[in-house]
Amino acid sequence: MFKTYYPKLNEIDRKWVVIDADGKVLGRLATQVAAILRGKNKPEFTPHMDTGDFVIIVNAEKIRLTGKKADIKTYFSHSGYLGGERVRQYKDVMAAKPTSIIERAVKGMLPHNALGRQLFRKLKVYVGPEHPHTAQQPQSIEIEG
Repeated sequence: MFKTYYPKLNEIDRKWVVIDADGKVLGRLATQVAAILRGKNKPEFTPHMDTGDFVIIVNAEKIRLTGKKADIKTYFSHSGYLGGERVRQYKDVMAAKPTSIIERAVKGMLPHNALGRQLFRKLKVYVGPEHPHTAQQPQSIEIEG
C-alpha cells in the first residue's frame, strides 16, 4: 500500500520569482501568482502546507483590465461603524496606490484562513521596474496572458 508523501519543513525549497506585470491582464496574472504562492506548480504540493515560492511583481501601474471594467469596477470597504462604507472607483485606486489592486486580487484567490495569511506575506508588489530583493537572486519568469 502506498503512503501519502508529506514534505518536511527543511525539504521545502523556496525560490524567489520576479514577474513583470507590464501589459498583463489583472485576473489572469492573479490566478497564476496565487498558484505559485501556494506551490501548486511543484510536485510536492500539499494542500495544508506552505510549499510555494516568494513572488515579486514589478510594474504594477501597467496592469490592464479587459472590456469596460476600467470604467465600471469598484472597490468596497467598510470601517465597521454604522455608515462606514467606502466605495472607490478603479481609476482612483490606480492613481493613488496601484500595488493594492494586484494585492487585493491575489489575496482573494488564496485560502481565507491562517495559511492564506502566511502565503500572502510572500507576495511583494512594486511600482516601476526596480525592487529591493536583488540579494535573493530572483529568477524572472514569463506569465501568459
